[in-house]
Amino acid sequence: MTSDQPEPDKAYVNRALEVSIHICLFVLLAAACLLILRPFIALAIWGLIISIAGYPGYCKLQKLLGGRGGLASALFTVLLLTVLIVPITLLAQSLIDGFQSLAVRLHNETLTIPPPPPNIATWLLLGKPLSDLWSLASNNLSAALQSLAPQLKAAGSGLLLGAAGVGVGALQFFVSIVVAGFLLANSSQCARVSRGLAIHLFGNKGPDFEALAGATVRSVTNGILGVALIQSLLAGLGFLVVRLPGAGLWALVFLVAAVLQVGALVLIPAVVYVFATAGTAKAVAFLIWCIVVALLDNVLKPLLLGRGVPVPIVVVFLGAIGGFMAMGIVGLFVGPILLSVGYKLFLAWLSPDIEPRRDVSRVHNSSDEAE
Repeated sequence: MTSDQPEPDKAYVNRALEVSIHICLFVLLAAACLLILRPFIALAIWGLIISIAGYPGYCKLQKLLGGRGGLASALFTVLLLTVLIVPITLLAQSLIDGFQSLAVRLHNETLTIPPPPPNIATWLLLGKPLSDLWSLASNNLSAALQSLAPQLKAAGSGLLLGAAGVGVGALQFFVSIVVAGFLLANSSQCARVSRGLAIHLFGNKGPDFEALAGATVRSVTNGILGVALIQSLLAGLGFLVVRLPGAGLWALVFLVAAVLQVGALVLIPAVVYVFATAGTAKAVAFLIWCIVVALLDNVLKPLLLGRGVPVPIVVVFLGAIGGFMAMGIVGLFVGPILLSVGYKLFLAWLSPDIEPRRDVSRVHNSSDEAE
């Protein structure tokens, strides 16, 4: 027994085929646009983050300048560039001076390594090998360098790549600050676009989600990156005072470690070196300074994070690692913020009601009236 089946409607099939072709063309066009814009995505995101985090300060500066938004954004950009250029200049000068001094002392065979402290040999696991290598370098530096030739070669390549990465990262930061200045100069239009996009995506809760995202950006930027920057500046000051070789590089490494929430680990070898090469009073003072720097985040984070939306440290850590692997130096700072925003928005989406942040609501209201 057979049943009569209607023939497929050719017009319907043709329409479905046409829609499928349109969708495929749209996807291909979007993929091509993303491929072209891929080198600039991280810069645009970081510039947007800087503009959101710095908007309250920009509003205050604009008020001091009599409401002149263009002048305020230009001055704000110059201030941010100064904050960026000065540390980079000091870092570059420190690295150049350190490498030049090291090269001259190696060429003249005047570089001396002090003997290791006796208690290093008693350290767990790494104590004996470290003490032996340190003793060899102290007695015969050439032999120590020859024994470490493969590792030094690999480390040299890594340092060159790292230096290139730092240079590219500094250029990206420079461009991102310029982008942030442009966004701040057009803050009223940007606020309307972001508000419309939030409403289009989330409906009536769009303004609340937008406010939550802005509060999270400011919270992580001030409470995590801001604290890491303050600690790095203080740590770098201590490195310069005790004349730690490559103080600028140590400060940069400490900044990266502080963003990853493990900055105290970078201070340990610096303290060991100062105790081995400097006087007791100077070494103890440096140790106290390092302890203050390491514990400073326990004081600053509650103050700065309390003004925004708290985010679990594990989210910040994973965001920093993943962002660095995906985007390089800029991703180290962009990653924690993006992952934190996604985490808070996801929690807000799961909850039936979300509470808008009053401080961010005031920012958006002021941005609507700024023009």
